[in-house]
Amino acid sequence: MEKNIKWTKNNIKRTNYKECIEFLSEKEVGKAKSFHESFDQYTVTPLADLGNLANHIGLNGVYLKDESYRFGLNAFKVLGGSFAMGRYLASKLGRDISELGYKELISEDVKKELGDITFATATDGNHGRGVAWTANKLNQKSVVYMPKGSSITRLENIRAEGAEASITEVNYDDAVRIATDYANKNNGVVIQDTAWEGYEEIPAWIMQGYGTMALESIEQLKEKKIEKPTHIFLQAGVGSLAGAVQGVFASIYGDDCPTTVIVESNLADCLYKSAKAGEMKYVGGDMQTIMAGLACGEPNTIGWEVLKNHSAAFVSCPDWVAANGMRILGCPIKGDDQVVSGESGAVTAGLLFEVMTNPEYAQMKEDLKLDENSKVLLFSTEGDTDPEVYKKIVWHGAHTK
Repeated sequence: MEKNIKWTKNNIKRTNYKECIEFLSEKEVGKAKSFHESFDQYTVTPLADLGNLANHIGLNGVYLKDESYRFGLNAFKVLGGSFAMGRYLASKLGRDISELGYKELISEDVKKELGDITFATATDGNHGRGVAWTANKLNQKSVVYMPKGSSITRLENIRAEGAEASITEVNYDDAVRIATDYANKNNGVVIQDTAWEGYEEIPAWIMQGYGTMALESIEQLKEKKIEKPTHIFLQAGVGSLAGAVQGVFASIYGDDCPTTVIVESNLADCLYKSAKAGEMKYVGGDMQTIMAGLACGEPNTIGWEVLKNHSAAFVSCPDWVAANGMRILGCPIKGDDQVVSGESGAVTAGLLFEVMTNPEYAQMKEDLKLDENSKVLLFSTEGDTDPEVYKKIVWHGAHTK
C-alpha cells in the first residue's frame, strides 16, 4: 500500500472564479449562522490555540476549530443538513429562511401546514446523525443508508436520534444512489452534501450551512488580533466542506484570500486526481480508509468549481498521516489545548506536521511558503465518533507509518 504523501499544485486556469462563490457570500452564509443560533443547543465551538506546536515545527501560529462540541453531536456535519432542511421547509412555506427560526418551524401551525416529510440520506455516520437529529427536532422522519464497512457505533448513534438506518453492501457513492431511489419512490426529500446534474440546490444549502464554521473562526481569530490566517488546510471527501470554507474565505478576502490546501485520503482522492488531470475524475472501489468521513469517490460538482478556482494545492494522504494527527492533537505539547479528533478530523494536523518536519516534503513547504511567519488554520471536523477505533489509534498505536 502507498505510504508516501502525494501532492500537486493547482494549475487549472480560473474561469468563473467570482460567480462560483456568490452563494457563499458573507450575507448568504450569515443566514445560515442566524438559523443555527436559533437552536437552544447552539454554542460557538472552540478555536484551539496550538502555539507551542507552531513554535516546535517552525510556524508563527496554528489554530484549530474543534467541531467535536457542535450541538452535542461530536461532529460538524449537522450544520449543513440542518440548514438545508430548514431552507427546504421554508421554501415549502413560501418564505425566506431569514424569517424562520427553529421555534417557528416546530410550531403547531407550521407543522399542520407542512404535514409529514421524510428526509433520506447516505452517510458514513456524521452527516446521517445530523440529519436524523434535525428531523427529530423538527418532528419529521428520516431514513439513512450507510456504506459497506461502516461503524456499528455510528449506526447506533443515528438510530438513537430516531432514524430508520441500515448499513448497505455498497460503497458511499452507491449508497447515495440507494437513498435517492428511496426518496423518489416514497415522496421523500434527499438531503445529500454532494451535487450532480439536476441536484444542486440542496447541496448548495448544505455548503452554506457549513459556512457557519468559517464565519465563527474568522470572528475568533479577530478576537486574538489576527486579521486572517495565511494558510488554511481543509480535509475533503466530496469537497462540500472544503468548498464551503474555501468559498467563504475567498468571498470575504478576495485576492487576499489565505493559501488553501485540500487534503484527502489516498484511497478516495478524487479531487487530487481531478486537479492532476485538469478535469473531474472519479475513484471507485470500497475505499476502506480509516478516514471514513472522507471515503467518497465522486466530487461534488459545485464544490469542485469552487476548489479548482481558488485552492492552491491538493494532497493525497495515507492513513498513517491521519493517525499521527490524532496522536499529536490528543497528546499536545504542554500549554497547548488538547483536541480529541477523529480519523477524518485530524489528517490536516498530521499533514502539517509532516510537511514542516520531514525533509522529503521540503519542496511542498517551499512552494506553499510555509515559514516562521505563517499562521495556519485547521478544522477538526469530528471527535471520537467511534471511541474504540480512537483508542486503538491513540492508545495502542494502530496505523503507524
